[in-house]
Amino acid sequence: MKPLFALGLGEAARGLAQGLFTAEDLAADLLARTRLLEDEVRAWVWLDEAMLLEEARAADRRRTVQTVSDDPADMLPAEERGSLAGVPVGVKDLIDVHGMPTGMGSPVYADYRPPASAALVDRLLRSGAIPMGKTVTTEFAFMVPAKTRNPWNTGHTPGGSSSGSAAAVACGMVPAAIGTQTNGSVIRPAAYCGVVGFKPTRGVIATEGVLPFSTTLDQPGVFARSVADAALAASWLTRRDGVIGHRVAPLRSTPRILAVRTPVWERATPAQRERFDADIAVLREAGARVDHRELPARFDDAWKAHRTIMLSEAASGSRSVRATYRHLFSDFLNTALDEGDAITEAVYGAALELRADLIGEFSRFLDDDHDAVVTPPAPGEAPRGLEATGDPAFCTLWSLLGVPAITIPTGLGPWGLPMGLQVVARPHESNLLLALAAWCEQQLRFEGLLSRAGNG
Repeated sequence: MKPLFALGLGEAARGLAQGLFTAEDLAADLLARTRLLEDEVRAWVWLDEAMLLEEARAADRRRTVQTVSDDPADMLPAEERGSLAGVPVGVKDLIDVHGMPTGMGSPVYADYRPPASAALVDRLLRSGAIPMGKTVTTEFAFMVPAKTRNPWNTGHTPGGSSSGSAAAVACGMVPAAIGTQTNGSVIRPAAYCGVVGFKPTRGVIATEGVLPFSTTLDQPGVFARSVADAALAASWLTRRDGVIGHRVAPLRSTPRILAVRTPVWERATPAQRERFDADIAVLREAGARVDHRELPARFDDAWKAHRTIMLSEAASGSRSVRATYRHLFSDFLNTALDEGDAITEAVYGAALELRADLIGEFSRFLDDDHDAVVTPPAPGEAPRGLEATGDPAFCTLWSLLGVPAITIPTGLGPWGLPMGLQVVARPHESNLLLALAAWCEQQLRFEGLLSRAGNG
């Protein structure tokens, strides 16, 4: 049997339901793993070991109590119900969890304790999962690097802004974690750290209780070590039950995919271009129909529109806080927010109109003859150095459109760091996206960090 810290989310949940180990056993093993690696990886900003172990013991006590229910769903096995009872999950530190601080990566909120949990955390708690602690975020979820290192090579960035969530999952500190994406903050760190990152359609997961950066663009997402585990975690976070299934259904037909380079293709490294072509070749060999198609010229303006919307809304939303605490903001973030302040209502409104037009145009582009788009998740491997979080450009368009997107790791680059494949679908087609991504994952078999390290 694998060490408990190496179990995926579904494996951990099934093992607990079957009585193979206790929630306390699992929590203790994850804490031991965290103690071993945290000084190097630095994935956590807040973690109370005693609190986690007490929550785990409480989960064990609940499991021993026989309950009577008239709900037929409660008669199903725990696995069929998608139960996560007793499984720890990491939470990005701009998402409120009652009883834990929310620092938002800034000294402005160093002492802030929220009065209640975010709506998505309340949903997670319904699954029986235990919030393990708060994972590191960059300053207000923007692009100034925080303390987290890439667990594959600590001299490289893990990406941002959900850096702690991606790194913690990759190295076995926790089987799944929650993050957010406004530009590339789920997909990019997942790609850099060699895990699965998934963001459903914008609006499917509530953002109440999550620090707003850009209300039009903010989208929560999840990190896990497999597509199935990402789906399981996300299934509990949605506003309505059943929007995303606890289990990934198999594809009903041969995948029909559009390979899209996007207007930022020139930013891709030679290794990333080779990886993309190699992944496509594998998918074709496995039976997928993959057609190359370029986006219409109108999409060229998407990146500018995204920045306009993001910085205008971030500046507006933070204005009152900056009036008092500007000196506690980094120079980089202050400069960006000053840029947002200078954006006129007319320019902002035009960007919103373009966004609405492009959402419709993308659905037409991804016609009835194709299921999804594949494209790189990042320009290449995680950059060397810790002075930046990497380029989010390969995620920007999909964040602007609010469509569901997922990245799966597919291989290693010349530095020995992970590279991946991003899959994107139409709005509200998360279940199809997950099914297609799981099929791709099966064909593009990738050995994660824990496997390569022999679980050591």
